[in-house]
Amino acid sequence: MIYKQIINALEMEFVYIEPGSFTMGSPPDERGRGCDETPHQVILSRGYYIQTTEVTQRQWRAVIDNNPSYFNRCGDDCPVERVSWNDVQQFIGMLNSMNGETYRLPTEAEWEYAYRAGSATGLADGEISRTRCGLDANLDAIGWYCGNSNYKTHPVAQKQPNAWGLYDMPGNVWEWCQDWYDDYPSSTVIDPQGPASGAYHVLRGGSWNSTARHCRSAYRHIYDVPGCSNHYSGFRLALSPEE
Repeated sequence: MIYKQIINALEMEFVYIEPGSFTMGSPPDERGRGCDETPHQVILSRGYYIQTTEVTQRQWRAVIDNNPSYFNRCGDDCPVERVSWNDVQQFIGMLNSMNGETYRLPTEAEWEYAYRAGSATGLADGEISRTRCGLDANLDAIGWYCGNSNYKTHPVAQKQPNAWGLYDMPGNVWEWCQDWYDDYPSSTVIDPQGPASGAYHVLRGGSWNSTARHCRSAYRHIYDVPGCSNHYSGFRLALSPEE
């Protein structure tokens, strides 16, 4: 059975994202655009659940029994950070063994589709008007970045959600995706998973110290050592419904 909303024992809330299609990447005239954002059509043939917030320090501690976060005085409801891609995989394995579920990281395509929530603009709530730390009204409404964060993380779900009820998709902490990094195709793809191996993993969304351009829906950030972490990277979980 497909539920529209799921809340697990750790108070992680998930919403169901319907299958659909969208243009991934950015148009050539988008402000702040990167050179690796080739627009192409993506079809997601299967629905999935995605967490409404970033994984918090409380939720991490309930599974791993430590708190690696640099901003550990921010509070239990602040996003966990200073976690590597490998750390996240360990967390997921332990969580799955506790709950009997199959949590995972979202693919890069699933992440961007969820961020956009039906939009086709630089930000989920409209176009981007600034590229650096100047006040961008649209971004200020939905995310923490260098223009409003006071250079620190903030409790999740304090800004406005996007149209699908997802908080902090831009800003607060960068979010790991499952994929290895690769160039985009120019043709239509169905359920892209990224390459089988690579040199870099992908993060999305920007963080508390990112400029506005890095918080756009299409921006791609890469990190070359899956075992390394920093104090601006966290994650949110995805979950495939039972067949």
